[in-house]
Amino acid sequence: MLAAAVFVALDPIKRFQEARDSQRWSDVTAAAGAITVDQVDNGGTFVASVAALTDDLFYVIGTDATGCNTTCTAQTTQVACADLTALVTEGYLGSVPMDPSTGTAANTDYYMQKSAAGTIAVGACDPEAAAAISVTQ
Repeated sequence: MLAAAVFVALDPIKRFQEARDSQRWSDVTAAAGAITVDQVDNGGTFVASVAALTDDLFYVIGTDATGCNTTCTAQTTQVACADLTALVTEGYLGSVPMDPSTGTAANTDYYMQKSAAGTIAVGACDPEAAAAISVTQ
C-alpha cells in the first residue's frame, strides 16, 4: 500500500493522464466493437449513420451538425461529424462514449474512419500520456 501511495505521489499528473487514457482506450474499443457487431448482425451493412460516411475520410463522433471537424488534434483532416446514437438505440452501446476531459454529446472528441475495404478505425482526438489511441477492426 505504501509503495502505491509513493508511486502516485511521485507524479500525480502523469497518473491522472494515464487513467484518462485508459478510459479512452476502453471507449474507442467499445465504439469500434459496437459498430462491427452491428455490421455483422445486419448482414454486412453498417448502421445508416456509418454507411453514409465517405470511405477513407475521418469524422469526429458527435451529434453536432457542424463544427466538430475542427477540434481533433490526432487527425487533422476530419471532414464532418458522425452521429452514433443509433448504436445506443439499437442496444449495441450503453451510451456514445465521450472523452473524459473534453467530450460532450455534440463533440465526443473521438474520431472514426470507415475504409473502402469495410474496416472501421476509432481513435481518441487528444490522448495525454499515450502517443496515440486508436483501434481498427
